[in-house]
Amino acid sequence: MKLGASVYLHVPIEEQLPYLEKINEYGFQTLFTSLHIPEDDVSLYAERLKRLGRFAEEKGMALVCDVSPQSMAHLQLTWENASLLRDWGVTGLRIDYGMEAEIVADISRSLAIIVKASTVKAEDIAALKQAGVSFDHIEGWHNFYPRPETGLGRENFNNMNERLQQAGFKRMAFIPGDGKRGPLYEGLPTLEAHRRWSPFAAWLDLYSHNAVDTVIVGDPQLNESSLQQLAVFQQQGVILLRAKAYVDVPPIIDKHCNRPDEARDVIRSVQSRGMAQQTKQKVKPNQTIERLVGSITMDNERYGRYQGEIQLTKRDLQADAKVNVIGRVIEEDRPLLNYLKANQPFCIKWI
Repeated sequence: MKLGASVYLHVPIEEQLPYLEKINEYGFQTLFTSLHIPEDDVSLYAERLKRLGRFAEEKGMALVCDVSPQSMAHLQLTWENASLLRDWGVTGLRIDYGMEAEIVADISRSLAIIVKASTVKAEDIAALKQAGVSFDHIEGWHNFYPRPETGLGRENFNNMNERLQQAGFKRMAFIPGDGKRGPLYEGLPTLEAHRRWSPFAAWLDLYSHNAVDTVIVGDPQLNESSLQQLAVFQQQGVILLRAKAYVDVPPIIDKHCNRPDEARDVIRSVQSRGMAQQTKQKVKPNQTIERLVGSITMDNERYGRYQGEIQLTKRDLQADAKVNVIGRVIEEDRPLLNYLKANQPFCIKWI
């Protein structure tokens, strides 16, 4: 599944280059920018788009622009000479519905065509085929939804994806980033369920369900921690959980693995009890408090042979005098608990 990032032209491209260089090093393959955001100064679009295009060409990245007749006019271009954007480094256009199929077919000879997943209809697809559009160069992309409560529900999302896949389209969805885009600063996801999730949790959800072919971060920034989570999973298959410690010196184990006999209520670290037996340290009762979902616990000496076992709670559990709560997974990463199935390796990063 390809990864992409959004770039917004209200900020000079030179100021964004360090971030763009970093995500390129992390394997991002696609850049997306919108040319019709009402808050932006459109007089700056053309030069900044050309600069972004040069960067994309240098790095071998795709560059897709969200365009409309009005935004094309700001670039002093028309649909008839849209192919000139190829010279600027643009590789694809995300177009509004209502365009004549013949015009789309003409553009598709030089640029990839992106249609909006939420608005493309069966008759539109038939018209595009009739006009000779190559479906090797056409994709269906979802929108992002800046306003809370307006993102897609799962069932609607799945239905759209099924329709696109049956038509032969590759599919894309947005996930939220770490640095939120204004003016609302509420995240830019496709799925409403992802709005408060960490970027990695939202990406893993789409990846695990094989929902789309490309995932693009809608917001303008990912931090180093999110990039690390993506890299660790893609390279090693390990889910990295970020957590706050409740004790002064939490136990350090390089990698955990959930037991093959997956428990209903908790994720059980295979490695933890073995390490406790090796060190032969007594685990004194401490912080034996209520175990809210995402709590990271260690069985204390009152649990006998279970002493030292580390668990993560998948649901709220009552306090137990035999179980110390040593920390808790941060809220944005708690959706990742759903993906810690049997034999799934994971690690904990204390922040």
